[in-house]
Amino acid sequence: MVVPELRAWRAARPHVVRVARAVRPRLVRAAEAVKPPLVRAAEAVKPPLVRATEAVKPLVKRPSTVQFTTGAAALGLVVAATVVTAAGPWDSTGQRTAERDWAASRERAGGADHGAVSGASGKEPAPAPSAASVLAGVGGAVGSAPSPSEKALGGVLGPLLDDPALGGGRAGAVVDIATGKRLYGKGADTARTPASTTKIATAVAALTAAGPDHRIATRAVLEPGTEEVVLVGGGDPTLTARKDAAGNASLRALADDTARALKSRKAGKPEKGGKAGEVTLSYDTSLYAGTAVHPIGADNTNLARVTALMADEGRLDDSSSGPAGRSTDPAGDAARKFADLLHERGIKTTVPGTSKASDRAKTLATVKSPPLSALVERMLTSSDNDIAEALARQTALAAGEPASFNGGGAATREQLKKLGLPLKGAKFADGSGLDRADKLTADLLTALLAKAADPDRPELRPVLTGLPVAGFTGTLSKRYAGRPGTGLVRAKTGTLTGVHTLAGTVVDTDGRLLAFAFLTESDPPANPATAQQTLDDLASKLATCGCD
Repeated sequence: MVVPELRAWRAARPHVVRVARAVRPRLVRAAEAVKPPLVRAAEAVKPPLVRATEAVKPLVKRPSTVQFTTGAAALGLVVAATVVTAAGPWDSTGQRTAERDWAASRERAGGADHGAVSGASGKEPAPAPSAASVLAGVGGAVGSAPSPSEKALGGVLGPLLDDPALGGGRAGAVVDIATGKRLYGKGADTARTPASTTKIATAVAALTAAGPDHRIATRAVLEPGTEEVVLVGGGDPTLTARKDAAGNASLRALADDTARALKSRKAGKPEKGGKAGEVTLSYDTSLYAGTAVHPIGADNTNLARVTALMADEGRLDDSSSGPAGRSTDPAGDAARKFADLLHERGIKTTVPGTSKASDRAKTLATVKSPPLSALVERMLTSSDNDIAEALARQTALAAGEPASFNGGGAATREQLKKLGLPLKGAKFADGSGLDRADKLTADLLTALLAKAADPDRPELRPVLTGLPVAGFTGTLSKRYAGRPGTGLVRAKTGTLTGVHTLAGTVVDTDGRLLAFAFLTESDPPANPATAQQTLDDLASKLATCGCD
């Protein structure tokens, strides 16, 4: 699957090429240490990279902050790929969309692409602080050093994880992804509330069940022998009614095609001027089963009602992520918006009502979501709860389970069981982690991440590429600024009252790619800032300790 590049990224890419050329000798030395296929791949792409570099060389005077930032992220991926010996295909640019699009869209005058860093002078941001660490790792024999020892890791991580500020419930695990060996564990097999790190399990299950190329369809159909048009929801949480669809399925495009199809069929009673007449408009949300209301309640800014039809996640503002006021009837609102769009295109409709499309209904038009791989990346990077619940239901549908909270949980467990993952004590009450009934172990979280890096499981790679990058993207963009681990830690965050979790990957100073998971619970609740700082420190220690 190849994702089209953003125009801004195409403009920024020559700068990244220049940085890559500067460190090419070190990359070659690193490549020589790994398997021949990786060496052959590197040699195959060298000529076009050199030609591209020479073409833009006169235009580039010096590396800007965006070059350092994008280069650090890209080289971090090289380190990871080397350690797991080129574990599976990437997209055409060698970098997945979540981090690539972020780097491109944030480019502005002066290269201010990742915000001001504490301590930087003036208004200009400091250079990407991860660059030196990543370049140093690439220059050596990456991944050839011994794994960190359990004793050394215990001495480094133990005092932080034992901090009374985290509360009484604490668990942690560290795994060497290249070998699969657990290097550190503290309560690692005790199931705890995972909060949003549940989304890692949701992602692995959805990609396993439905596949990374699966797209979710929203259809408009016409019932034969009637003038009834039915808008059929397929469960696409990214369907949008906005003028700029930004690569998502567009309700406006669906209205365009539907109106065109109706006019060609001359549906409805003819009016003066030869326009199509009025049609009955209905909408179908029957794909989903059970309640649409999450246990956290109906009026929560973190999640819309879970329905098979919605536009813009039922948001009542122009936001596309984070908390926001939500519609109490997202399916009805989407249908009414569709009616308005049809009217603008010369098709008069009745006020939309609920219905169920028959098997005889003829498809008028269809729009499809981005591929599941892109939805997974967006869900993990932004911790999008609406996408998470939709993916859990897509897993249920692919597995033949009811598309409900219970069905999604059962299907998720079944998919992870097929992968041979440790499910002792695990419970999947939802797909987002908002339900405190969810229970996962640190062992399971690290096993999920290691499985996503498995060379034999390339379909799971979006789980790793969608993880927020410390100090750069998503829910970690405002954490780690100017501190060890910036750009090297890639992790999913999790936060509920009294619950703080962090699970992801990190490249240590010896070039080993490690998976980690830290889960804490406290009653009374720990100070959120203190708890997050401690979790960040734990991951940073892994990045800097060397511990062999």
